Formats: sequence, C-alpha cells, structure tokens
Amino acid sequence: MSVFLSRLTPLLAALSLCAAAQASEAITKKVDGVLADHAGMTLYTFDKDLAGSGKSACNGPCAQTWPPLAGPETAGAPFSVLTREDGGKQLAYKGKPLYRYGADQKPGDRNGDNYKQLWHVVKD
Repeated sequence: MSVFLSRLTPLLAALSLCAAAQASEAITKKVDGVLADHAGMTLYTFDKDLAGSGKSACNGPCAQTWPPLAGPETAGAPFSVLTREDGGKQLAYKGKPLYRYGADQKPGDRNGDNYKQLWHVVKD
C-alpha cells in the first residue's frame, strides 16, 4: 500500500498543477497580442505594483476605477494568485496583478493603455 501511495502523491500534485493552469487560462485569453479576460475585456498592469510582491498597490477608490481580476485559489505559471487587502483573490501575470479598466465599454477597448504613464496593456 505504501508503494502505491508514494506513486500516487506525485501524480495528484501534477494533476493539481494542471488544473490550476487550466483555471488561469479559462479566466484569460490573448486577443490581438494583448491579454484579455474571458469576455475579451483588456487586462492591465499598474507600474506601482512590484512584481512578485504578492500585493496590489491599487485599493479603495483606485480599485473602483481599475477593478482587479478575481483569481482562483491557485494558478499555474506564468500566473499566480495574490490576496488583496480586502481578502479577495486576484490573478497576477508574471507576478504583476491584473486589472480591468472601468472606462473600457466593450471587448477590445484599450482606453487605459498608458493612462498617466502608469497603466499598461499586458502584451505577451
């Protein structure tokens, strides 16, 4: 039985990583070379966020204008998940939290690109 369990544990870990990667991919997609959410809305990063810090610098009123992209509990590389100040989960790409822009009205809009030289579309 212990031989079976020792072989099963790595398999379950691999399956968990695959599920996390698929969850991240289901939340995001690439549209015209730019990362978008599942509905095709453009995703942005914020220069004040430090990659890999596990924190978002956009909270309160900022998060009302730039809604964070909610994330699953885990994600596979190059995605990760951080816990926001309010306890919510946010998806990050290469360590940078992802956001939508409230002024984008339809899929493909990129009204927030280079906003105040701090917000940028995510190019892959």
